[in-house]
Amino acid sequence: MSSENAARLARRDSKDFLWWKHGIVYQIYPRSFQDSNGDGVGDLGGIIDRLDYLEGLGIDAVWLSPFYRSPMADFGYDISDYRAIDPLFGDMPTFQHLLKELHARGIRLIVDYVPNHTSDQHPWFQESRASRGNARRDWYIWRDPAPDGGPPNNWRAEFGGSSWTWDEPTGQYYYHAFLASQPDLNWRNPEVVEAMLDVLRFWLDLGVDGFRVDAIHHLIERADLADNPVNPLWHEGMDPAAQLLRAHTVDQPEVHEAIAAMRRVADAYDGDRVLIGEAYLPLDRLMAYYGAAGDGFHLPFNFHLIRTPWTPTALASLIAAYEAGLPAHGWPNWVLGNHDRPRLASRLGMAQARVAAMLLLTLRGTPTLYQGDELGIADVPIPPDRVRDPWELNVPGLGLGRDPVRTPMLWSAAPNAGFSSGEPWLPLSENWRDIHAERQAAVPGSLLNLYRDLIALRRREPALWGGAYVPVASTDSLLIYERVAGDDRLLVILELSGRGGEANIPAGTVLLTTDGLASTPPVGGTVKIPPNHGLIVRLQR
Repeated sequence: MSSENAARLARRDSKDFLWWKHGIVYQIYPRSFQDSNGDGVGDLGGIIDRLDYLEGLGIDAVWLSPFYRSPMADFGYDISDYRAIDPLFGDMPTFQHLLKELHARGIRLIVDYVPNHTSDQHPWFQESRASRGNARRDWYIWRDPAPDGGPPNNWRAEFGGSSWTWDEPTGQYYYHAFLASQPDLNWRNPEVVEAMLDVLRFWLDLGVDGFRVDAIHHLIERADLADNPVNPLWHEGMDPAAQLLRAHTVDQPEVHEAIAAMRRVADAYDGDRVLIGEAYLPLDRLMAYYGAAGDGFHLPFNFHLIRTPWTPTALASLIAAYEAGLPAHGWPNWVLGNHDRPRLASRLGMAQARVAAMLLLTLRGTPTLYQGDELGIADVPIPPDRVRDPWELNVPGLGLGRDPVRTPMLWSAAPNAGFSSGEPWLPLSENWRDIHAERQAAVPGSLLNLYRDLIALRRREPALWGGAYVPVASTDSLLIYERVAGDDRLLVILELSGRGGEANIPAGTVLLTTDGLASTPPVGGTVKIPPNHGLIVRLQR
């Protein structure tokens, strides 16, 4: 164990150090991380095999995407048993071994919690659809047809088509925000609420350190089923689900009562358990998910770096608006990639991916990394006969599919990049031989080593993991800000345009550049910043 990780382990339970504030979260998509049994699909055993890599990267917590028992219609987000491991990924002893080994390395484990819907194969839904008089009928959202015999209203599913599916035996429609095989739970039913809170307790009792709560803004729908209004900006070529504004199907006021109930459960456990909420919302609406009195999410995911134009002025405005909007009890967080959005290297290019890494790891707040971004994995084109994502299968030709961002990790020069001894479930990046982890680890200045250096620097510097954010300047090409803790001031300069620029830098010492250079000669005065370049400077006191 490294000295840095030993120090992190020693302070894990310190009341003065909240791990979820000052640490770094790393998302693992289990299907694509590491396969341990040759079936072409990643699994829990594979994650155990790669723990040395995670420890060496220096992250503080793993967020694990779903591994629960599931028919895999939506690759684990359609859960048929919240308390069981799907055999595709392993079994409960393997999960417990993974948890133990992560904790031994001072790494926390956050697991996905999917409260909005179950699989249609879940016993609860099987009972619910058995008859109108079944005791669990009201555990899901059933409604009579409209007067014309069609669906109760105009609501559309995220993955295409109506949000309502007809059930012939019982003569009613059931509601689903996503696939027809993912019926929505009725969170207005107290029995559902208690059953789902018991799911949280089950995993907390096993020792997990928190939850990433899936699609939380979908949890409650308007009770009177009012039609959603037409989106006046929609046009052909856009996602068909966006034809309507989701005014009555997301972000309803009652959702905050459910979040507060989840928070009470988490707060009843020691060890600073964390709740992270997934809600794609404007900043002003996102802030409500912290809770009016700190009874909401510890970290409502902030996805706005993914969506904001990559210019210094746009990013400076975003950071300022986000910092200004945070409630007094709110802690910021930042995300640049995940399993649902185009890869960082594809959005920005490899040169700016390095600058983006420095931005993410020097902003105030908790950063979340998505597996493979530290290697520069880009979106992988998926041949039509290998498409797996139900979104792409249901709504083809619009580029909505998420398969390109879920392709396997690239570990070594071994066959299939060391991911599996069998045929991987999705194809590998064409350039995998150039960017795999083993190769990058041996190359000073590689993207992987830049991430390692940034993470190590962040861990060493209180100004980075806990200091204030102070904006300095934003020009056509440069974003400049300080991170300040006491008398310690670190200046961050990022060139975002690819054209280069000039910055007037107070006297100081360069700690790290995006080229991987550290401890360069002192700087000061007018300095030319090369294109696609970033640097961190410790200013003289």
